Amino acid sequence: QVQLVESGGGLVQPGGSLRLSCTGSGRTFSTYVMAWFRQAPGKEREFVARIAGSGVNTYYADSVKGRVTISRDNAKNTVSMQMNSLKPEDTVVYYCAAGSLFTANRSKYNYWGQGTQVTVSS
Repeated sequence: QVQLVESGGGLVQPGGSLRLSCTGSGRTFSTYVMAWFRQAPGKEREFVARIAGSGVNTYYADSVKGRVTISRDNAKNTVSMQMNSLKPEDTVVYYCAAGSLFTANRSKYNYWGQGTQVTVSS
C-alpha cells in the first residue's frame, strides 16, 4: 500500500510557474506508475500527466503539453510536476495518484493523495 502526500500548491499570477510535489510511502514506490490529475468543482477528475516507474516514459494531456513537465526521484519516493505559463483555467485541485498501468484512466489508479489547490489569479 502507498500513502501519497502532495505539496507545492498555492497562489500564482497568470504566466507564472509552480512546482507540485508528491511524496509516497513504502519501499515499492519505484514500481508504480505515478500520475497527476486535476479536478474543478462540479467536474470530473481529469488526467494531466503520468510517468512510468523507471521515469523514462511520460505522457501529457493536450491541455498542458509544452507547459508541464513530470519527473520522479525514486530514491526520495517523490514525483514532481513543474507547471509553467499558468493560466486562470489551471485553477483547480491537483491530485497525485499511483497505479500499475500506464494509462490516463483514473479508475486504474489505486492510491490517491489528498489534493493540493492551485489558484492562478492576478
